[in-house]
Amino acid sequence: MSSLARRVRALPIRARLSLLVAAAVAFAVAAAAVACWFVVKSVLVSSLDEALKANRMDRAQVSEYVNLRTGLCVHDPVTHEQNPYGSSVQLVARQNSNCLIIGTEEIPLTDADRAVAEGTSANALHDATGSDGTQYRVFTYSVPDLQGVAVSAARPLSEVNSSLNNLALVLLFVAGAGVVGAGAAGLWVARTALRPVDELTQAVEHVARTEDLTVRIPVEDDSDDEIARLSRSFNSMTSSLASSRDLQQQLIADAGHELRTPLTSLRTNIELLTRSEETGRPIPEADRKALLASVKAQMTELAALIGDLQELSRPDTGQHEGRTRILAWHDVVESALRRARLRGPELTITADVHPWYVRAEPASLERAVVNILDNAVKFSPDSGTVDVRLTDGVLTVRDHGPGIPADELPHVFDRFWRSPGARALPGSGLGLSIVARTVQQAGGTVSLTPAGDGGDGTTATIRLPGAPVPPPETATADGGQW
Repeated sequence: MSSLARRVRALPIRARLSLLVAAAVAFAVAAAAVACWFVVKSVLVSSLDEALKANRMDRAQVSEYVNLRTGLCVHDPVTHEQNPYGSSVQLVARQNSNCLIIGTEEIPLTDADRAVAEGTSANALHDATGSDGTQYRVFTYSVPDLQGVAVSAARPLSEVNSSLNNLALVLLFVAGAGVVGAGAAGLWVARTALRPVDELTQAVEHVARTEDLTVRIPVEDDSDDEIARLSRSFNSMTSSLASSRDLQQQLIADAGHELRTPLTSLRTNIELLTRSEETGRPIPEADRKALLASVKAQMTELAALIGDLQELSRPDTGQHEGRTRILAWHDVVESALRRARLRGPELTITADVHPWYVRAEPASLERAVVNILDNAVKFSPDSGTVDVRLTDGVLTVRDHGPGIPADELPHVFDRFWRSPGARALPGSGLGLSIVARTVQQAGGTVSLTPAGDGGDGTTATIRLPGAPVPPPETATADGGQW
């Protein structure tokens, strides 16, 4: 059985569907044929029984053939040609004897037949086998006004069996034709139903062979079956892959563009230093220090850019989940504020920070807050003010710089996007992209809007889910439902 199952599983799905349909139809046709055969048999036997019961003999008719006092036949039995009853008839006496009065074949008597002759039973109906092996249907009945004698009429079952044999041949032919037709229909249905799967297979093979992610499988808008859903899923997958590849290529192109400037500056400065050493013509000390400072600044910029690229290269979901834990966001903000005050000692940074606990990755969250504060420090005027507030899970950082034009606000979180007025300032254009990514992974939102108090500047707002008190210890241990 297991070997047969393995062979069936090894067949193509189209052949398996055809075989399954043919087997199901074969079973149904066989069950219907068997049921039909038994129903027809029951009807034919019932009809034969009714014919036997309809041709009962009365006392006067029986007396023509037997001596009622002795229970013996008065003359030889009549033949079937002369038989007005259409059956073999014999007399059953109470004395356990019988006498054939019509026909040529004596049918063996049973206890049921004798019980009718003895008066303990009204009639008996059963099958019997003659001496030559012929099957008979026997009906034994009592005769009114006649005691101690019963009449047993028998008709051969050959008339029923002949009809049943013919019916069996017809049913066998119909069943065979039905199974063959079902197999052909199953094959047609399988081919029709699996045509979209064939198209999907061809599309997948084409993508694997050519890496062409523009392939789409046509799907009817009003179709909602499994094949249509599979096709839509494939189209969504290829669309997502194409979008991901485009973003990857865009990231590589943007990264190459951003790396080219510091690398070109580094190469120029290093070539100047190398040429000075090779020609023996020393560079003035002030110029030499400026070159070295420029090299150091470009290397710092490269290191920051590479770090930002590594941060953005991580998957958006999945890998960061194992590093998240419950954090005191107010402590993270305080740490970022200390770094911001070091970078902008000439600025006044006010802070109103209230306790708030969140679930996030520590390093990423601190870097996001630092990036927001760095932007505020970078664009604030000399001796300006930066207002920082953390209340009920909402962090707002408001600077008093030039602000961001309304047409540029939709692009501030794009990778490598930099405002035309900020391209002369240090930075890679990835800071806010990292902020948006980190906040999204923590389940929050981030936005940049013009200052709402009528003055210049921009307000950065980060909202993170959490609570003003830390969760129970059990929730932090297993990453529970806090």
